[in-house]
Amino acid sequence: MLRSAAAVMATRRITQETFDAVVRENIEEFDMEDSEALKEAVEQFESQGVDLSNIVKAVPKVSSEENTEDQTHEVLQALESLKTAVASSSASVLEDLRAFTQQCSLGFAQRYLAAQKEAYPTILACCQRAAGEKEALSVALAALSALIDGQPDLLDVEGREFLMGALTAHQTDAALSCLCIRVVRHCCLKHENNRQDLVKAGMLLLLSASITRHIEHPEVVREACVALRVMTFDDDVRVPFGHAHEHAKMIVLEHNGLKVIVEAAKAHPGNTAVLSELCATLSRLAVRNEFCQDIVDLGGLTFMITLLADSLDRQVSCWISERFGIVSYEHKQMSCCCDASVFQELVKQVLSALKAIAGNDDVKDSIVNAGGAELIVMAMNRHMASAQVCEQGCAALCVLALRKPNNCKVIMECGGVLAALQAMKTHPAEVNVQKQSCMLLRNLVARTRDFSQLILEMGAEALISQALAAHRDCGDVGRAALRDLGCQVELRELWTGKKGSLSH
Repeated sequence: MLRSAAAVMATRRITQETFDAVVRENIEEFDMEDSEALKEAVEQFESQGVDLSNIVKAVPKVSSEENTEDQTHEVLQALESLKTAVASSSASVLEDLRAFTQQCSLGFAQRYLAAQKEAYPTILACCQRAAGEKEALSVALAALSALIDGQPDLLDVEGREFLMGALTAHQTDAALSCLCIRVVRHCCLKHENNRQDLVKAGMLLLLSASITRHIEHPEVVREACVALRVMTFDDDVRVPFGHAHEHAKMIVLEHNGLKVIVEAAKAHPGNTAVLSELCATLSRLAVRNEFCQDIVDLGGLTFMITLLADSLDRQVSCWISERFGIVSYEHKQMSCCCDASVFQELVKQVLSALKAIAGNDDVKDSIVNAGGAELIVMAMNRHMASAQVCEQGCAALCVLALRKPNNCKVIMECGGVLAALQAMKTHPAEVNVQKQSCMLLRNLVARTRDFSQLILEMGAEALISQALAAHRDCGDVGRAALRDLGCQVELRELWTGKKGSLSH
């Protein structure tokens, strides 16, 4: 299928040199100020459909007082200074590495430009030379992490071998392990080949062992947990078939991943950031029926139910403290902040994990018997402004209701329908909220028709019809929900131009 002209234009790119030339032309020939020249260049290229995400949008600076005509971007100045220091074995290498890292941290465009100028082999050489010196290696790893973020294609065989060796050699050092793992995470995100190569080299063992060995260090636990989860992603559009499922099974079966993560969660009961990542990773590992039950048997369900209840209580505590200026000892000890987004992220990940393990029918009952349905509804009502929480809450309730009439009754009694319908009203433009709500309503009445009239009296039909009108993707689930609720469903016949081809 031919792409439209607009789609083709949207993929157009230019080099940094072309962009800089236009900026310079605006300054020299049209007598514009630097800021005006830069703005004009950006607007000119964007109007032509050029993607400027890889372009440093700044006026190049003079790199030396001796040659005022030698202008280049600061990230390239830092890189050139680093190359000179490395070549001469200067004592300023660490200082230059820090300066380069700071420039790369400004944005992807700076990192991309540096990579085009052979930054990767220079930084990797610094890492290799500093292998036996902790401070130097820390600085070099930070630079490598900053450079490779968003550019996993930079990693080569030499770099992969260095990462494996460094993480193995310094596995008892929490700080160095954390830095190595961060580089691994950046290398594997959206890069299936890097994932497979590192897994084959034994990276899963190193990551799971790092969590156990440094379980008291939240940063190591968090980084290693995220890296393990990235290994289960299927996000590289260049590869038709990834090994996400195989990697998840390996983490669980060969490296005791479920126990490692549940134990780590128990070790950090008050660290919201760590707990969010651990729950997110559990969701990715619940890929088999028996794995879902294993998580329950290891205490994972109890931990998640407790965490969900505590997160609601903590938000109330934080609100009271903030509103009335009452700061208790417990509140001081909380490692989370009072920002609602922090709680929303944690709640979203817990709901996602509950949804994942509820794929097992026995676990469904365990969740409901533990009060999970009520807590999910409470979480949705507390965070109704968050589309993601509403989506995950409806999805979790939807799975709990599937093939379980008794669970449906509990969900009805605790206000699950009202919460789902309120979510549809609050987020009419969010297609996933609408779809999950429709699926929940359908599951509630699929085997318990007695609930249909009550749900309709709450206004479900109008909201589902609005979702159908607003979102094409809601077509199948929306019509199925209306049908199972006993509503009249309009099937429109569309003539496709072929004999005997009527579509509904």
